Amino acid sequence: MGLRIPAKYFKGPFVGAIYDHYGPRWLLIVGTFLHIFGIMMASLGTEYYQILLAQGVCSPIGVASIFQPAVTCVAGWFNEKRGAALGILFTGSSIGGIIFPILVSHLITEVGFGWAMRICAFLMLFLLIIANLTIRAFYPAHPHKITSAQLVKPLTEPPFLLITAGFFFFSYGFFVPINYLPVQALRAGMNANLAQYLLPILNAGSLFGRLLAGFLGDKIGRYNIFIVVCYLSGIWILALWLPGSSNAALIAFAILFGFFSGAYVSLITPLVMQISPMKELGFRTGIVIFVAAVGGLTTNPINGAILDDAGGWDGLKVFSGVFCIVGTTFVFAARIRRTGWKLLVRF
Repeated sequence: MGLRIPAKYFKGPFVGAIYDHYGPRWLLIVGTFLHIFGIMMASLGTEYYQILLAQGVCSPIGVASIFQPAVTCVAGWFNEKRGAALGILFTGSSIGGIIFPILVSHLITEVGFGWAMRICAFLMLFLLIIANLTIRAFYPAHPHKITSAQLVKPLTEPPFLLITAGFFFFSYGFFVPINYLPVQALRAGMNANLAQYLLPILNAGSLFGRLLAGFLGDKIGRYNIFIVVCYLSGIWILALWLPGSSNAALIAFAILFGFFSGAYVSLITPLVMQISPMKELGFRTGIVIFVAAVGGLTTNPINGAILDDAGGWDGLKVFSGVFCIVGTTFVFAARIRRTGWKLLVRF
């Protein structure tokens, strides 16, 4: 997972530029093939490098070609209720995050790793065929030459730079509970049968958080809701996960962190869209996703070093909570840059 998630997002600028020029059709077709092919090849892998190439390279390239065009297309079809639409859209990944970990763990026990992967691949192929047949862009593609000035333009806009920095720093903290919560729970004495359900529990909380963030974002402002819930995500890490080691505390943290951090995923595109021209949305969203992927990839060796050093689990949790708060502060600064210190303004 430590390589797969960042590898999926690293292609953001390239996928975004292709989307802006040619639309979603070929990205979805090629992405579907690569994603399913990667999972099928993983089912045949017997060596570490084979699994790495299939699951860490081939499949994430396919996912990147599916994920970003699907999200950008949905954003184009809505205006007033865009946050709600994207909140509903992102519940799909939460549902997958609930079902697939449980499904795979039971399938591996029943039919082995190879057929577990193949069954998942066939299920994904069925769903992706539906996606390929139904996803359409509201705004037509407009092929055009990209100048160096166009590439640099987003990097000259302070609000865009601030939210890019915000997502970069927030990703340093965000992925820590996702990667380490089950491991830390086992170290704290939680039964392995219960610990394996922590990520599905976290994703269940995230499902409702993404929905609520989307609907409230349309009513009180997408930046406003993002700032509130992401500050609370960092606070829950420091106030609940840091001191807590009981089963009840860890399960409560999984629910609360999942619920409040859901906005990190569901509001990326609306936040970028609010300060960007529509014709550059794919490319600009891709830049933000790419920078967040850098944080997601580099946080893992840093986390490992903290655990191996004197910091231990407490140091890792402090690292996570502080970076969630720092990242949210940059997004808050972007809001202040556009609205001033009018805290009650809908933005």
